[in-house]
Order: sequence, then structure tokens, then C-alpha cells
Amino acid sequence: MTDVPAAPFRKIDWLPRDIAVERRTDGCIVLRSRTPLKTPPPHLPQLLRHWAQARPGHTWLAQRRGPVGAWRRLGYGDAKARVDALAQALLDLGLGPDRPVAILSGNSIEHALLTMAAMQAGVPAAPVSPAYSLLSQDHAKLRAIFELIRPGLVLVQDGVLFAKALSALDLRGVTVVHVDRAPEGLASRAWAELEATVPGAAVESALARVGPDTVGKLLFTSGSTGSPKAVINTQRMMCANLAMAQQTRPRRPDDPLPVVLDWMPWNHTMGGNALFNVILADGGTLYVDEGRPLPGPFETTLRNLREVHPTYYANVPAGYAMLATALEHDDDLARGFFSQLGLLAYGGATLSDDLYRRMQALAVKHTGHRIVFFTGWGSTETAPTATSTYWETERVGLIGLPHPGVELKLVPIGPKYECRLRGVIVTPGYHRQPELTAAAFDDEGFYKIGDAATFVDPADPAQGLVFAGRVVEDFKLASGTFVHVGPLRVAAIAAASPVIQDALVAGQDRDFIALLAWPNLEACRQLTGQPQATIAELVAHPAIRERLRAGLAAHNAAATGSSQRIARVLLMTEPPSIDGNELTDKGYINQRAALHRRADLVQRLYAEPPGDDVTVVA
Repeated sequence: MTDVPAAPFRKIDWLPRDIAVERRTDGCIVLRSRTPLKTPPPHLPQLLRHWAQARPGHTWLAQRRGPVGAWRRLGYGDAKARVDALAQALLDLGLGPDRPVAILSGNSIEHALLTMAAMQAGVPAAPVSPAYSLLSQDHAKLRAIFELIRPGLVLVQDGVLFAKALSALDLRGVTVVHVDRAPEGLASRAWAELEATVPGAAVESALARVGPDTVGKLLFTSGSTGSPKAVINTQRMMCANLAMAQQTRPRRPDDPLPVVLDWMPWNHTMGGNALFNVILADGGTLYVDEGRPLPGPFETTLRNLREVHPTYYANVPAGYAMLATALEHDDDLARGFFSQLGLLAYGGATLSDDLYRRMQALAVKHTGHRIVFFTGWGSTETAPTATSTYWETERVGLIGLPHPGVELKLVPIGPKYECRLRGVIVTPGYHRQPELTAAAFDDEGFYKIGDAATFVDPADPAQGLVFAGRVVEDFKLASGTFVHVGPLRVAAIAAASPVIQDALVAGQDRDFIALLAWPNLEACRQLTGQPQATIAELVAHPAIRERLRAGLAAHNAAATGSSQRIARVLLMTEPPSIDGNELTDKGYINQRAALHRRADLVQRLYAEPPGDDVTVVA
């Protein structure tokens, strides 16, 4: 563990914490901010038009293109003109509220333009995970999505890459649009043709009909069932969330214009709403990062960070693990990274104390200040951020406190609370699935998000809440002892750092807890000194097995009971499966689905005597 030198935090203005606490006789607690929510903008297209007039030449989006990967930049003024043309093209095709635009490919300038054009025309934008097209073998989820939303237009960046997925769909009455190459054997229109449309009065008429209750996006979440649900995101939800973000962290006139480099997918609420929409609201610049927090693709992120110095940076913990290692070995990269940085953020999973300390040690070394690590909490159904840590804190794993305009009901379940939400950011329901909508809310209209939390200090709720995992993930050992999976998973990953990237916690109705774990390949290669080693070679390497055993043995020595001790570990070679519903787009592992799919590995964990591939922890 790296110690953090004493240093002040880089200055950020925060909304004062002023939380009303209602304690009910049934044990439920309702938290709400006493600060009223400021009036949000009417809709997202208004923000693009504002900046097109105020800063027409300022770069809104940048993405590497061409053989040498030069940055292609799009200013606010040019973006507005192109959005108007595309909106007219959508109206000419007869699209409307009941005929959404489906976007199958990943983040791109064209993806952004079509999203804004659809919303301006009053047409819901429905971004779909590219994994459903490119990684799936059966395209079952993609077909289910199409049957559910019945889109009028489909966008793909490269028609050749998406041809197999498109051929699996019923495209009768659907316009297919390609940006780069046309799909072979399928009728499609070129992107350039749509952009060449001359906008007319119909664009302004359509925009005048867009209001707070207009459906802006349909975002897909599968939860634990594997069946896609289309979450309605209205303009009111998304714009209220923007107002909350700006209110909890007020912007100062002398703040630098926001610069962000980000990879998080726009088909997911964190990338598509919490980041994309906030950049638009602030009039900043978003650099589209083609990298990913994976061995190999992360080199693209590092290349970008050598050229782009962000004012705000967000990633999942796996990404920070790779970034910290790179910054520790490259002072020039680190100096550039921290030079303009005002805020760090994490999501998707809890950041480990080890990573927090390493990043803060780097920040102090290169700036003389610590950088606040910020996180928010919410879901696709809350557009997304309902609570956040809008104060200086050194504790990781918090979900913060409610934003203005949000009520958080805490329902006691043993030593923790089930979280439920009510407010202007909560979805009106699921598209064409009324039975799922009804089941998602309690009798007071609170959305049942399925997460659990505990207080940092029950006597002082203003200290915030700690994430305590998914309610459905927890289980009992054979002894009847409850195991709280969320905190234990985080603690185990931290204890075995840097060997483990993620883990499944097993043990329901068993005598002890065991882990199925995915190795952190890059860290394992560095630890073994074998940069070309395969995953099979790494999981069997004595140095990796010993580091795993020693780290978890130390964790067990500090544990206070059987609900926290880990007896065995098996490192896996197969990555999480999209088709198997094991992995969400933000990188969170569906524990129950993955344990069910890997039942044979669970059996190996508990075999007597354990096999050679199982690490037994003292």
C-alpha cells in the first residue's frame, strides 16, 4: 500500500450538505436534500443550439480518423448545422415517437450527431450495445430489442462489420444507414446522403413540439433476467440530472473549459448521459477514446493521454489499475495527465484503497495537491445519477447523498438497507412492458433499484452512505451466516492486488466461501517477468499463485468471522460472456448469472481433495 503524502485537495466548490432525515416507525429512513432543485433546461437540443451561437468554433467532439489517426474535430456551430440536416432527413422518412432510431455501432461523431438529430425531431434515440451485434453468436438479444422497439432507422458505422447482425433482423420497413462501407447484400443508404438533406421549416416545427415529457432515449438494461428492457429516458429526466450535476458542483467563471477523454459506451447511461450530456451542458470538449481498460487496447488510451490533458477523468477500477501502473513508470505522461486535472471519478465498481492511495501519491508528486475522487450512484432508470459524493472525502466505496430533487428511501434488511428512489429523474417505466413497470415501483412510487447501502455513521447521516452490494447477490453459508457479496468482493480484489481483476463469490449453502477470479493479465505478466505469457500459463504460474495465496491469507487474518474469510480460489481463463449475461457494458459482473453459467467450476472449487488448479488459502 502506498502512503499518501499530506497535501490539500485541489479546490472545488461543492453544494453544502443539508440533508433532511425522516425516520419512520417501521424502521424505514427517507433522506432528501433541503436545497431545492434549480430549473433545468427544457431539452438537450436547446443546449447544442445555445453553444452553437455562443461558441460556434469551439470543439465539441474529437475522434481519431484516417490512416494516421489524426484528430477530426467537430465544432458546435458545424454540429448544429449537420444536426438540422439530419433531423430533416428523419422527418422526411416519416419517423416519429413510435419509430425510434436504433444505433448499433459504438461511440462516434456520427453516433452523436444522429442522437441529437433524433431528439430534435422528437424521435427516440435507441443506442444498442455493439456486443449484441459483434460478439454475440446468436443475436438473440438484438432480435429481442428490435421486436420490442420496432425502429424506423438503423445506423451502423461500418456496414460490412455489422452485415451478419443485420441479416439476423427483420428489416422490412426499416431504413439502414451506413457511414463507411455498405453491407453486402442488404439495401442501405449512405450517411453522406442524409447529411446532404436541406433543412426546412419542419425542423423548427418538430423542435417546438419537444418538451420535458418527450422521450429522448430508450436505453437497454437486462438486469438478472437476460431479457432486454427498454428504459424510457425523458428530456425531463436527463435535463434534471444535468441541473443536479451543475448544482452539486457549481461551475466558476474562471474554471477552464471542460476537456474530457472517455471510452465509456454511449449505449450505457454512464457514458451516454452522465458524461456525454454533461459535456454538452458545460460547452466543453469530448475526445472519443477508442481504447478500453484491457491489456492491449489500453495502449490506445495512453497514446491519447499523451496528447489530451483532461480537466476531468473517469474510469472503472480496472482502468485505474492500468493507468496507475503507466503513470508510475512515465513521469512525462503523469505530468501531462495531472496538469489540468481538477477531478477524478470512478464507477462500475468500488475503487480499492490501494488504487486510491497510488493515484493520490502520483497527484501529490506532480501537482502538490490531492485530487478529489468523485463517484455517483444510480441506474439507467434514473438517467443516471441520484446520489454522489459532493464533498472532499478520502473514503472509497461511498455512494454519497441524495441530490436536490431526489428522495432516497432506505428499507431495513438485516444490518443494511435496501435503497429505493423517487424524484424527477426516475423513469416513467419500461417501453411497451407495463408489467415490468408495475413491478419496479413500491406502493409509494419509489423505484426499487435493487442495491443496498449502510451509513458511514448512523448517528450522522450527512457523512454519507456506503455501497453494500446488490440485494439479490447476498447468500447464506450452510451455518446460516449471511455473506454480503459486494463489500467482500471488493476487499478480496484489493487484498490480492494486482493479481485479480474481478471475482465471483461462491458459497451459498456451503461450509466456506471460495472465489472464481479473473486474472489481471498485464499485472500478472509484469509480476512473472513474462510479457508474452498466455493466460493459461499465467494462472498456473507459482508466483501468481503465491501472491494470490499470501494476499488473501492476510485478508483472512484480519477478518472477524466466517462471512469474510476466503478458503479457496480458482483463476479462470474464459472471459465473462455477453451471451451468457455475465457482463454489463460498464464492466459490472452479474454474480448470479455467472455462477450459474460456471457451475462446473464451482464444483471444482469445492471438490475434496481440491484439484491442482485450486489455490487453498491459509
